[in-house]
Amino acid sequence: MTIIFTDKVAIVTGAGGGLGKCHALELAARGARVVVNDLGGSADGSGHSATPAQQVVDEIEAAGGEAIANYASVSDEQGAVSIVQDAISTWGRIDIVINNAGILRDKSFSKVSMEDFHKVLDVHLWGSVYVTRAAWPYMIAQQYGRILMTTSSSGLFGNFGQTNYGTAKMGIIGLMNALKQEGAKYNIRINAIAPVAATRLTQALMPDDMKMALDPRAVTPAALYLCSEEAPSGMILQAAGGNFQCIAIVESRGKNLGLEATAEDIANHFSDITDLTGARQRDSAVS
Repeated sequence: MTIIFTDKVAIVTGAGGGLGKCHALELAARGARVVVNDLGGSADGSGHSATPAQQVVDEIEAAGGEAIANYASVSDEQGAVSIVQDAISTWGRIDIVINNAGILRDKSFSKVSMEDFHKVLDVHLWGSVYVTRAAWPYMIAQQYGRILMTTSSSGLFGNFGQTNYGTAKMGIIGLMNALKQEGAKYNIRINAIAPVAATRLTQALMPDDMKMALDPRAVTPAALYLCSEEAPSGMILQAAGGNFQCIAIVESRGKNLGLEATAEDIANHFSDITDLTGARQRDSAVS
């Protein structure tokens, strides 16, 4: 099976460098027409520049592909709408959205300002909401769409000093889980990728040998599969240096202690309740 994106129109946010750039270049190489979105700010979200997004567009065009640049901030609702409108006005449709834009403002919970907490949620979580919401009616009308959220092990498993980032990244999973229900009848499939890669956001966190092993280009194959026609829906894939894992939220078989159960009963049977032998995934909150 060869995965191609001929005649598909894709949006990649935060595509001026790192993971987003890798995704955009490979989508274009496989036939997609790409909106390369990037505010061009610093790693903490401050500042702006048209250069990063335009350079990626130039690279795509030099290789024979089609792309346009958009410089809006995903954290601004009208800016997010403009990203989708650029795709529609240029090519008349939108098939793929990769919500990749992100910033970091790391501090422990007792030290992080609420301004920094809000800013990280604005970009990661609200940015994903805004761009997806703008694309949603077009995907419903054409009965086709592929949406990729970018989550993180910091949200899925926790990481010291990243309460704001982790909160945003786990919130994205809640968004995905609801949208997979609502999009199913329209052939809209939504998945999430949990990348581990050496990018400008992680430069200060990794030794040099680890950076070499975690080339962001090694994440893109998982991203492209999750945006393909054959994609599943509601899956979380972790991708790191050529290793790929499925991450799942599961429910233990538990133990029925009856309507009169006490706190002491919970304590006495806690090992049975939390035993994950035979744990199952659920399709929805009501199944």
